[in-house]
Amino acid sequence: MSRIPDPSRPRRIRRTLAGLVASALVVAGCTVPAFAPRAEVEGEPSAAAPGAAPRWRACPEVADEVAGRAAPDMRYECARISVPRRWSASGTAATAGPGSGGTFEIALLRARSTKQRDRIGSLVVNPGGPGGSGVDTAVYLSFGPAFGGLPGTVTERFDIVGFDPRGVSRSSPVECVSDADLDASFGYDPDPESAAQFDGLVALNQRIGQGCGQRYGDQLPLYGTEQAARDLDAVRAAVGDQKLTYLGYSYGTLLGAVYAQLYPQRVRALVFDGAVDPRQGVVAASESQAKGFERAFDNFVRWCAGNADRCPLAPDARGAVTSAIDKARVSPVEGTDGRRATSGWVFYAVISSLYTEQGWQELARAIEKLDGGDPADVFRLADAYAGRNPDGTYSNLFDANLAVNCADEDEKPSRQRIRELQGQWRAAYPLFGPALAVGMLTCLEWPGRPDPYPTGKADGAPPILVVGTTGDPATPYEQTPALAEMLGVGRVLTWDGEGHTAYPQTACVTNAVDAYLLDLTVPREGLRCPAR
Repeated sequence: MSRIPDPSRPRRIRRTLAGLVASALVVAGCTVPAFAPRAEVEGEPSAAAPGAAPRWRACPEVADEVAGRAAPDMRYECARISVPRRWSASGTAATAGPGSGGTFEIALLRARSTKQRDRIGSLVVNPGGPGGSGVDTAVYLSFGPAFGGLPGTVTERFDIVGFDPRGVSRSSPVECVSDADLDASFGYDPDPESAAQFDGLVALNQRIGQGCGQRYGDQLPLYGTEQAARDLDAVRAAVGDQKLTYLGYSYGTLLGAVYAQLYPQRVRALVFDGAVDPRQGVVAASESQAKGFERAFDNFVRWCAGNADRCPLAPDARGAVTSAIDKARVSPVEGTDGRRATSGWVFYAVISSLYTEQGWQELARAIEKLDGGDPADVFRLADAYAGRNPDGTYSNLFDANLAVNCADEDEKPSRQRIRELQGQWRAAYPLFGPALAVGMLTCLEWPGRPDPYPTGKADGAPPILVVGTTGDPATPYEQTPALAEMLGVGRVLTWDGEGHTAYPQTACVTNAVDAYLLDLTVPREGLRCPAR
């Protein structure tokens, strides 16, 4: 299935955005959905030197590549800036140690409305991942609310600026995981119970880690979040804003939170939607996601039971999905191209469908068709999550995701501990717990040393808006007040809805966020927005 959305279909754009803002789900060595990096355009200007003003050029072809066409009344410009490969603690280029003396190139895209008036500045956006393309996201968000993008009240006052963080897509991309290994990872049993299955997954993660270590060696820690947050300040300077206005989804909330700690005096307004709790170690974070996906799946099961006319899996959707995964373990259905729908691919079809409430009916139909011998819709859902092209190729999302997550993470539970948690979480979170447990093998087998980010208050920053969705599977709602509390200046906005992230999906959420971005009006304490 093509990963390029059709802007004439609002639901597909919204689904695309949900994929881009997906949080890291580290399962069997794989992670989150996103979209392929676009080839650099011939004749693109060289990156501006660190601290120099970038050279912007018109780039409507990027909108064509990402979304099929430009959004109405929008102009697109692109630029590249250079940043130090390693920043010092003082925010200057490091002069000693791995990475000193070199630079990374950071790709930027600016979407500017032809109706712009009373310009406030730039709204810098990040979709999360880590590994999602901010350039792509800026294009999608430029299409307006009819397509799941930003409202005109925002686009007419701000330039929408997306950037690909270091190592991602167009920005000096990390490339060290083969398509074959990604296929093996996604297709692997999400709950490898036998010793042989578990050891096979260990070996797969070792092979991936060794390949990346051989290619990048002691450079791997350079892709951590603190270094990227310092790049974000270089982006702020490049667009000419004295203070940052920022919209971060999912992992983008973590990136923004680190920025707020490093540069509190340079914050104008930060919106964090789909919050990540920076203080959680890998075990706590993995269990939190297991709980969040299990809860979202329970919501799907209840919806299915109450909507039998739209859900062919009623009355026992959980039983039907579990049975489909079990059958795929012993007798995977083969597609017309010879590809087999193993338990891993079925599992990722389930994951994919839970990012939006609209995906529930698609999941039910996909499982029904799989039971009838047709895996096409299972592959469509799973491939949309994985960012897998019809020819079997992938973007560098997963390479970058591993590099960032493993650079950030200094907690590494042993294989024995992971094996114990696999069993414990199978009992507590039967569908998702085992996969989240064995997903911790990824960074355990990663060769790079960690470079943890700070986890403290943003003293001196103005109020920061933290948005959470009660039915969010990937960044469970409990992390929203935790992030707000950690920062010390966070203000929580709650949406009693389903799916991953909230803005701009309902009038209540949209109005509150818009007032904050435009006028710096902070929502009242405890504001909750109802489901649609």
